[in-house]
Amino acid sequence: MRKRILVVENNPDILELISLVLEEAGYEVNSFANEHDIFEHIVKFQPDAILLDIVQPTVQGTELCRQIKEAEGTSHIPVIVLSTHPHIKKVKEVCADEVVPKPFDIDGLVEIISEQLKTAS
Repeated sequence: MRKRILVVENNPDILELISLVLEEAGYEVNSFANEHDIFEHIVKFQPDAILLDIVQPTVQGTELCRQIKEAEGTSHIPVIVLSTHPHIKKVKEVCADEVVPKPFDIDGLVEIISEQLKTAS
């Protein structure tokens, strides 16, 4: 069974690129352009990992990430945060399993996802 990755990315070009690369790498990808009303979908889809675009490491910016990590049915799912914010590493302290600053190397991103999936197993 293929591993399932849920991707939330605000930039449509980056979203398309990540989706294509992950599908080529053998993952089942479910992608979204924003995080509105997404938590219920996460619970139903039960991804093996989540890629989450966070613009600002603020309470509002990390709300979905914290919600995923605090909920009983989703706390086990690795959350990999993507962001251009210079202080995004702070999100790792709050809720993320891994943080990938943008711009990122696509092969490096696939490797990080693979590592997180091994750790979560």
